[in-house]
Amino acid sequence: MPRLSTCVVVIMAALLSMFAHAAERPPNIVLIFCDNLGYGDIEVYNPNAKQPTPRLLKLAEESTVFDHAYCAAPVCTPSRGALMTGCYPRRIGLDRTPAPPGHVLTPASPNGLHPNEITIAELLRDQGYRSICIGKWHLGDQPPFLPLNQGFDEYFGIPYSDNMKEEERRNFPPLPLIEGNEVIEAEVDVNTLVRRGTERALRFIEENRERPFFLYFPQITPGSEAKPPAHPDFQGKSQNGPWGDSVMELDWSTGQLIDKLNELGLSENTLFIWTNDNGAPQEAKRGGSSDPLKGEAYNTSEGGMRVPLIVRWPGKVPEGIRNSEMITLMDCLPTLVALAGGTDPQDRIIDGRDIRPLLFGEPNAKSPHEAFFFWHLDQLQAVRSGPWKLYLGGDRRVGFATQAQKAKPSLYHLMDDPQEKKDVHADHPDIVAKLERLADQTRADLGEYQERGPGCRPVGVFENPTPRLLQP
Repeated sequence: MPRLSTCVVVIMAALLSMFAHAAERPPNIVLIFCDNLGYGDIEVYNPNAKQPTPRLLKLAEESTVFDHAYCAAPVCTPSRGALMTGCYPRRIGLDRTPAPPGHVLTPASPNGLHPNEITIAELLRDQGYRSICIGKWHLGDQPPFLPLNQGFDEYFGIPYSDNMKEEERRNFPPLPLIEGNEVIEAEVDVNTLVRRGTERALRFIEENRERPFFLYFPQITPGSEAKPPAHPDFQGKSQNGPWGDSVMELDWSTGQLIDKLNELGLSENTLFIWTNDNGAPQEAKRGGSSDPLKGEAYNTSEGGMRVPLIVRWPGKVPEGIRNSEMITLMDCLPTLVALAGGTDPQDRIIDGRDIRPLLFGEPNAKSPHEAFFFWHLDQLQAVRSGPWKLYLGGDRRVGFATQAQKAKPSLYHLMDDPQEKKDVHADHPDIVAKLERLADQTRADLGEYQERGPGCRPVGVFENPTPRLLQP
């Protein structure tokens, strides 16, 4: 009998230890990051969206929806660099790609995210997470810049945009699909990538169900193709052409991941984030929508830089809530690392802030940002503080145009005027003066144009880049 009692005590102690360990386990993190999706492309933000997104509507019912979340740049390379590092693209040297100069990194560019930068994946790895990047990377395609050298344990995807295919004129290689650090297909069929990426994500969740994991899923769609890719099962399904088909496939993919988390009993310990890199380009031609905002991708309008952000964590993040506080995707790094039990890097400036009070719906929680700055390439174009957004005027670049356009300073109250129609610059000189002072402060830190400020860090450089590295 004493021996039986001892066994019971041992078993009970083991069970208590197991339960205690489970209670201490940090949350799994799933971060879906769409490509060129419009603010108004999903019914969560636009009831009149041109294509149905039922799984995202269901997700929103179980989540907090942030209505004033901003990417840090209106185009993908700098926006992705900011997400991964918690820093303005200007700070990490990705505001304007140096060689060749332009908006985004191209195949065999010598530049990329500097290996000395610290990514979300690196900080989560320090807390015991297993991580994977699935989809579009676009932070450099040469060896030092790929995901496995930036903190990820696994990688399955394409190194840049879906439209950067084989082109002799620009010495582009066939579009490669990379597994780890090896090219496994080229030219890859982009129509299959959302389906294949989703299948890989489901397998990753299964394989890591017993440990904390970070699933970063930068989807390739709607993407940069004139005709957005979609699996044949979704082609022709929407009433909005290929654009709508691709959005419907993203909705399906999201549902697959949520269903898997529910099936495995992981939802209550998984922070699920759904967002996007910048607004939809060429709305009239492609079918994307920024409604109810003004503008589109590749400029500093609200439609270019305000993005969907839906956050689900049953029992932790309030359900069915709309939050109108101003936040930025740069906040992901400090917030996720804090939730994992880690701390921000202490040897460098991080522009993002810990938004756990907003995430958890704490009473009277406010934006931690005095201001948010709208950069287009190396030019500071606008600043927002509270509900006010000031366009600074001057020679303002728009989109991919090489010539700047003359613009007068203008001021908008974004809560009352999300479409930026009523310029109240002349009515609020005190607000204008405050925002101009904030702009001067960030210029003193980061500089502007060719003059880089003391807060800027170098871009990554790889000598003798070659497209040969991107061929199987």
